Amino acid sequence: MNQNSTPIPDAPETLNIEAAFPAGASQAREVLAIIAGQALEDMPKDLNIPPDALQIFLDTFEGPLDLLLYLIQKQNLDILNIPMATITQQYLQYISLMRVLQLDLAAEYLVMAALLLEIKSRLLLPQEDTEEDEDELDPRRQLIQQLQEYARFKKAAEALGELPAVGRDTFLLDADMPDIPQTREPPNIPLPELLSALQSLLLRVELYSAHQILHEPLSVRERMTQVLALLQQCMRADFPALYTQQEGRAGVVVSLLASLELTKEKLIDIEQAHEFGPIAVMNKSDTDAPITLSSEYDE
Repeated sequence: MNQNSTPIPDAPETLNIEAAFPAGASQAREVLAIIAGQALEDMPKDLNIPPDALQIFLDTFEGPLDLLLYLIQKQNLDILNIPMATITQQYLQYISLMRVLQLDLAAEYLVMAALLLEIKSRLLLPQEDTEEDEDELDPRRQLIQQLQEYARFKKAAEALGELPAVGRDTFLLDADMPDIPQTREPPNIPLPELLSALQSLLLRVELYSAHQILHEPLSVRERMTQVLALLQQCMRADFPALYTQQEGRAGVVVSLLASLELTKEKLIDIEQAHEFGPIAVMNKSDTDAPITLSSEYDE
């Protein structure tokens, strides 16, 4: 043996595996329940369970059509080609289960079961060769139409049920507001600011002062027409005949302006024999045809 080799220590005693791991500890025990924070692994022997303590909750259906539609959709069957044998068997199993569980069975479920059995038996009978349409001879046709219509209305009802409803999704508030006394304190505005506001208000009133515009009752054009009509009758007229005393000074001014405009148009002549003498107007046209004024005198 080599002198430099390390001596091998003595082998330890044999381990007692059974003392370290008791029998059955390697298998995890199933916990049945936890009561008051303690795990219950064994069912108590003196536990009395009444027969009606456990209830089985089945899917509730609103009628036989709802049950049929559930069975068809559960198996992804074509509603236009229903396997009557399979559906009838499952329907009857559900009816039997309801009877076993002592559930109240409506009469319409039994009527549907009889109808399914009738359709199944008619499908087993040999069909006669006729010229009628196969869809009309199919005994499932009426049932398929009822299922399609029921599925359509059920889908519409589910869509309406998803809409928000008052009392379920939204709630109306009905609260009485208390009478809270409110006090308004007058603003503390310095006197110079009040005087400045009053001054700006007075200036604004002067800018927005209202004034009324009255329509002039006398018209130069109308008076020109009247003068021409008068001169067509008498060929010469004194100036005071062109206006009335009720028109006053405005009538004199309008008549004078009308005479000047007609003289400018070379339709009449104005004559005055001497200074500060009476003024007369004369018709310059020799014809009796009506004279038309130019458009520049239109109002």
